[in-house]
Amino acid sequence: MTHRSLYIAWALLIALSFGSTALSASGIWAQWPIVAGVAVMALAWQKARIILADYMGLQRAPRWRRGFDVCLTGLCLLMLALYAAPLVL
Repeated sequence: MTHRSLYIAWALLIALSFGSTALSASGIWAQWPIVAGVAVMALAWQKARIILADYMGLQRAPRWRRGFDVCLTGLCLLMLALYAAPLVL
């Protein structure tokens, strides 16, 4: 892993964090709470994938990365369903 790729990963994490902050400050939660929840979860999912791949070195272990991606996706979908359930029902 080169320093350049770590800097790119860091910049992507900062950009995704700014996206989460902008989404929270926009007031979209009041109008469309489920859409906002999906957007925030998608940003968090992508940030977790970057951390796992670039900082924890799963880029070099594709099978482990795939396994973590499947588990992470399942966890994010479960959390999103738990968030959306009271809003829908």
